[in-house]
Amino acid sequence: MTSAALQRYEDEAPVLATSRAALYLRVSTPRQAEHDLSIPDQRRQMENYCTGKGWEIATEFVEPGNTATDDRRPSFQAMIDAAMEKPPAFNVIVVHSFSRFFRDQFQFEFYVRKLAKNGVKLVSITQDLGDDPMSVMMRQIMTLFDEYQSKENAKHTLRAMNENARQGFWNGARAPIGYRIVVSEQRGAKLKKKLEIDPIHAETVRLIYRMALNGIDNSGAMGLKRIATWLNDNNIRTRTGGRWGLAAVHQVLTRTTYIGEHRFNTRDHKTRTPKPQAEHAVMEVPPIVTRVEWEAVQRSLKARSPMAMPPRAVGGTTLLTGICFCACCGGAMTLRTGTSSVGREYRYYTCSTKARQGAKGCPGLTIPMDKLDSAVAEHLETRLLEPKRLEALMDQIIDRRDEWVDRRRQHVAELERRATEAETKLKRLYEAIEDGLIDMRDSSLKDRIAELTVIRDQTRGDAERAVAHIEKIGPAITAESLRRFALAAKRKLRNDDGSFARDHLRAVAQRVEVVSKTEVRILGTRTELLRTLTAASGVEAAVLGVRGFEPKWRARNDSNVRPSDS
Repeated sequence: MTSAALQRYEDEAPVLATSRAALYLRVSTPRQAEHDLSIPDQRRQMENYCTGKGWEIATEFVEPGNTATDDRRPSFQAMIDAAMEKPPAFNVIVVHSFSRFFRDQFQFEFYVRKLAKNGVKLVSITQDLGDDPMSVMMRQIMTLFDEYQSKENAKHTLRAMNENARQGFWNGARAPIGYRIVVSEQRGAKLKKKLEIDPIHAETVRLIYRMALNGIDNSGAMGLKRIATWLNDNNIRTRTGGRWGLAAVHQVLTRTTYIGEHRFNTRDHKTRTPKPQAEHAVMEVPPIVTRVEWEAVQRSLKARSPMAMPPRAVGGTTLLTGICFCACCGGAMTLRTGTSSVGREYRYYTCSTKARQGAKGCPGLTIPMDKLDSAVAEHLETRLLEPKRLEALMDQIIDRRDEWVDRRRQHVAELERRATEAETKLKRLYEAIEDGLIDMRDSSLKDRIAELTVIRDQTRGDAERAVAHIEKIGPAITAESLRRFALAAKRKLRNDDGSFARDHLRAVAQRVEVVSKTEVRILGTRTELLRTLTAASGVEAAVLGVRGFEPKWRARNDSNVRPSDS
């Protein structure tokens, strides 16, 4: 016997002596597992193979619908744990092909060597190779090709799914809250599905946006924690009946799906790292909120985020902290203090670049805080909150008001219809129980009654809130109502003690740029201004779908504030 043949005999001898095998059966998708498309055939062929070899089948591990590109497979890990016991319950793992075990060449070799150290061998019934160097090389080439083929298949599948999404069809998974999956059309044997608005949960989404923008009854914008707390306290549950958390609320408020743009292929499926926007596939869906609302919420979230703005700029007392900048270098104007010879304290806005680097860094300015605060606030009072200017801003609301109300009333009718249907079904169930047609011990009965009760109660509550929201729109906007509104809005810019209301001022002015001692630019978005002002009078511009405009609502330089040198 040659040395090579002797070595092969010694390598195979332990397997033939103990003759205990574990079968590993895997399919790639849950659909294949549900329809038994491959696993029974794999089992039959493996059993025949083991019988021909005279091996005893010790156990089997079935992986119903998991990819072989990584080791995050429950049955696979259970098999490896069993194989690494001392001694192992089996000493050979039988697979249909090496691709069933792994489609990653590096990890394939890692696990093969790990198993070999504990006396366990991997055998493929369709790729029966030995242990000589040539066979090892062939196995490595096969597994490398399996990996390449897997990546090519994934690339083409992803390309097809991206195109499917761009055509407006749903690729699978659970629909976002506020939507439901419906069959759109049939192409051959394949059913194409789309998303449509779920009237029950869509109202919850709209409510979350209203709270983020204006709060409850226009009490002021609410943060994520307050929104989640209010929803839970008022028994408004998630789609699955669970309680709301910060992450769930944040996802609702940041998802572009709700403005009609569902994004597919946004993250790498392995690392979960974000992909560039150029790789996203945008799927058109019915919008639940307007783009104006969504953009206003994004600005609000960004302003509240400590990563985007320091907490002192969000919750501090200084009027312009976080929104005041040097026009020369773009640096923030920060607060500086000083004391006079008589002990009086002075407070100034100073260019932060100049404060750190001196005049060579930036020839920025230093302006007394009280003068700049007063100049900005008084300009907003006297120039911006002027009835004729407000009338021009309100034109788009007037045009869209009736259209919006009609859509909302149709939505209320749909909610009331769903509530009536649920109530009718509940009555039928109760009558069937009374007549003895249904067994009370049926476990599914309680679940069905609870489900219908939740639908009835939630749709009624959503309908009531929607009606109340319509009623808050109030009468048509007139010149007189705008005049009264301007007076009320001016009052809101000042607190009871005469000081300026920080939150209201920031709502209409998002950026203040100090150009010189005689020139200051006040910048803001018309959308944010309109939303804030109309919320104060009971008319929500964001909900009415007013078109948004980028800065600046101050269209001419004559709106510049020019504080005096004195």
